[in-house]
Amino acid sequence: MHIGILRLKFSLPGCRSLKEKRQRMRGMHERYGRNPAVAVCESADHDRLESSEWSFVVVATSSQKVESLCSEIEDKVQRTVDGRILDVSREFL
Repeated sequence: MHIGILRLKFSLPGCRSLKEKRQRMRGMHERYGRNPAVAVCESADHDRLESSEWSFVVVATSSQKVESLCSEIEDKVQRTVDGRILDVSREFL
């Protein structure tokens, strides 16, 4: 079993309320949590309006599959989230 942790730090310029932040980040659980190989959560900056950090834990039978899923998630997030990705980190266990 291979495990990868993908962390994405977002900038949400102009965000004026937590409600707006949730709307801009909505769907992360639904989109990526459907895959039984992926667990997703907001891991930092819960109460900060203009930033958010999300972590994705990916489990697969090979390190190549973990890397592929992490890349796929990162690409989809860049296209679908109303914000800018400031930092990406990957850790493999």
